[in-house]
Amino acid sequence: MRAPGTNCDEETAYAFERAGATTERVHVNRLIENAALKDRYQILCVPGGFSYGDDIAAGRILATRMRKHLADLVDTFVHGGGDRLVLGICNGMQVLMRLGVLTEQVAAAGDDTAGDQDSATLAWNNHGRFEDRWVHLATDQTNCVFLRDIDHMYLPMAHAQGKFVARDAAVLSELRAAGRLCLRYTRDESSGVDDAPLPFPANPNGADANVAGVCDATGRVFGLMPHPERHIDATQHPCWTRRKQQPDAGDGLAMFQNAVNWFA
Repeated sequence: MRAPGTNCDEETAYAFERAGATTERVHVNRLIENAALKDRYQILCVPGGFSYGDDIAAGRILATRMRKHLADLVDTFVHGGGDRLVLGICNGMQVLMRLGVLTEQVAAAGDDTAGDQDSATLAWNNHGRFEDRWVHLATDQTNCVFLRDIDHMYLPMAHAQGKFVARDAAVLSELRAAGRLCLRYTRDESSGVDDAPLPFPANPNGADANVAGVCDATGRVFGLMPHPERHIDATQHPCWTRRKQQPDAGDGLAMFQNAVNWFA
């Protein structure tokens, strides 16, 4: 689903097609005009970019439009059962976070606000500016459909408001215990998950617990700040000419293959 300011929709469609999917790039206005279009699709992906210029806050306007005009579509894909998947990449994760669908059913101990969309948010990077670099990532124990059989990835990131911040320690602990802090920044390709914040640039934005991606309780709804669609081919690796052995594909392709294979 694209909107004014989206700029990663073609690359994301290509990634899904490489994984065997049939894709359609659909403008949000088209979905608003014809809500029945949602029945054509098994996967909803909100790709990267700067939807509506990131005015007010990154992803805020598109999330508001979806909440107001596409509530049925959101409910169908998020709560409709195991026959749908949702993926948000970079700006797409920002949209899903503003919708609250990545942190639903989470609340501090003794709190009665489970499902509050403000249980976590994405804030400005610690250094207060846009950051563009490649990062090492490791998966935590999780039921996330998109991360099946993936231990590590090396992907590019490019954002200014990607710092994952939980409302309090209890929310962070609950998400961690449920396996929903499923993708973390790490020091290198062999490092595991570390809850203690890593220094810049290993953790490029200062995210709590080095969080780079979050999934919902079912593992079917996933948002991540790095860009898997930008590392589909092995030659997209920044040091590909120096690698002694070239893999068959870039690290990001497996995510899209996992999504397509979910329906096999």
